[in-house]
Amino acid sequence: MNQPSQRLPIRMVEKPWGQPHLPAPFSTPDDKTIGEIWFEPPADLAALLVKYIFTSEALSVQVHPSDAQTLAAGQGRQGKAECWLVVAAEPGARIGIGFDRPLDAEAMRAAALDGSIERLLSWHDAAPGDFFSIPANTVHAIGGGIALIEVQQNSDITYRLYDYGRPRELHLDNGIAVARGAPYPAALHRRVAPGESATLLDGPHFRLDRVCGPVPDALHPHYGERPLLVIPLDGPVDVAGETVAAGTCARAARIGDIANAAAISCLLAQPIEL
Repeated sequence: MNQPSQRLPIRMVEKPWGQPHLPAPFSTPDDKTIGEIWFEPPADLAALLVKYIFTSEALSVQVHPSDAQTLAAGQGRQGKAECWLVVAAEPGARIGIGFDRPLDAEAMRAAALDGSIERLLSWHDAAPGDFFSIPANTVHAIGGGIALIEVQQNSDITYRLYDYGRPRELHLDNGIAVARGAPYPAALHRRVAPGESATLLDGPHFRLDRVCGPVPDALHPHYGERPLLVIPLDGPVDVAGETVAAGTCARAARIGDIANAAAISCLLAQPIEL
């Protein structure tokens, strides 16, 4: 009897700032502008959401609340911390995170209303291998010409502060209430070299590792015998005997089920039980 596939179902999401022609290995539906590709998480890993994001224009300036804030508001644990690994970027591509100088709530609201908030953001050059951790309450905007992998708490609460005149709802009251008007900590950004294995994030909500070649034994105690997500980056990965290609995401029942070839890299992600 054939075993069920470990690959997660894919959902393509159209966005006004998306790309009409996606990079390989993805194919673009006719007359669609795809901004995101979501991988629907299994029930035992529902705390995490993995997606690819493709931009031809800048995304809105936005912010997400924390678990504590959504719990206090009666929304359940709906906070959203996220992180990004850039996989492709056009020359001059940038990502805005945090502010060049401290900003109080009144100044942030005024800047959101007159559009100057875009200029007040700290803009970071983006190139393949750049990794950014984005805690809840961090004001951010992804610029155009970028493809990245996002791993996040599985929440859909986003407060838009500024959207370049697009006809979409803004959420100034909610957004200003949770936004941190502060510079982005340099320690939350790093560059991952080609072929490098590294722990990219270790809490508080999830763990994320980039592995090149066979999974090191040293990682096994961190993941234990619990399920995790596998995101192949540049070639196929074997998950419990199933070949999982780049551009997909799969569930592994345990880290020991992952067999990675010598020159192939992948991401491993697992929620941390709070």
